[in-house]
Amino acid sequence: MNLGVSFAAVILVIVIALGGVAGIGAYSLFGIIIPYAAFIVFLVGVTYRIVVWAKSPVPFRIPTTCGQQKSLPWIKSDPLESPHNTPGVIGRMVLEVLFFRSLFRNSKVELREGKPIYGGAKWLWLAGLAFHWSFLIIVLRHLRFFFDPVPAGINLLAALDGLFEIGVPTLFLTDALFLISVTYLFLRRLAIPCLRYISLPADYFPLLLILAIGLSGFLMRHVYKVDLYKVKELALGWVRFQPQIPEGIGWIFYLHLFLVSVLLAYFPMSKLVHMGGVFLSPTRNLANDNRMRRHVNPWNYPVKVHTYEEYEDEFRDKMKAAGIPVEKE
Repeated sequence: MNLGVSFAAVILVIVIALGGVAGIGAYSLFGIIIPYAAFIVFLVGVTYRIVVWAKSPVPFRIPTTCGQQKSLPWIKSDPLESPHNTPGVIGRMVLEVLFFRSLFRNSKVELREGKPIYGGAKWLWLAGLAFHWSFLIIVLRHLRFFFDPVPAGINLLAALDGLFEIGVPTLFLTDALFLISVTYLFLRRLAIPCLRYISLPADYFPLLLILAIGLSGFLMRHVYKVDLYKVKELALGWVRFQPQIPEGIGWIFYLHLFLVSVLLAYFPMSKLVHMGGVFLSPTRNLANDNRMRRHVNPWNYPVKVHTYEEYEDEFRDKMKAAGIPVEKE
């Protein structure tokens, strides 16, 4: 049911785009108004989420660790798994954000003949790494539409991405990796019963939407060709706040653009916002220095206590009647 709802939602998005462009010809709506609105929602939403997270107080050190904490000089500590200073935290964050180090160590467990059997789960790590890196490179490549002239670094990135020059136009390696990795992540969620059981529309919808974006982009480049000069003309118009709709771009471009706009607007209210949240997670960005420093809760306030002496003075007669020993007769 959750999969059906998510699939129907993506189909509805596609139908809206096709109906709005090919049906009623609302090119300005889908080419100017909706992209601007989606980008504003994205910026405001992400900023709001980050500000709320940043304002959340963290009175204690609560990093997630799986290594030896720094303590006595003769005990070797693990500076990455249990960092005790800022350089260690930075190193741990770099490995986590760029290479998914904790996911690489992830393992799966199965019960065989009543015994737990542990095994590797490296395919998930590889698919996740391929998906995120290819997505990042694709976004950076698309920046060539928003600059005139195009920075040399973006041109170099595009040249390296299409180094093997497969087909005409060139098939970018990240395009293939992107589609393969997203498909794997989607099929894995369907194939594993326990994962399928806990999957909600919030898990299926982003995967299907991103897959639709990748497929529409692939079709736009290799099947239904569009005029990239006109696409860049529109993109430069967005940047200069003087957008004009060029004629003859093609319906597939507006479909692709609408799917991207929906993803941007959906981003701040979805699980995808972990892209920014990982940097503000106290389980990752704090040093584990509890044995080196005493951390006092700033929320502590004077509490009226009832000491045992006061308690005994109040209930001494009843305690003696019940046979409970007392300190004072």
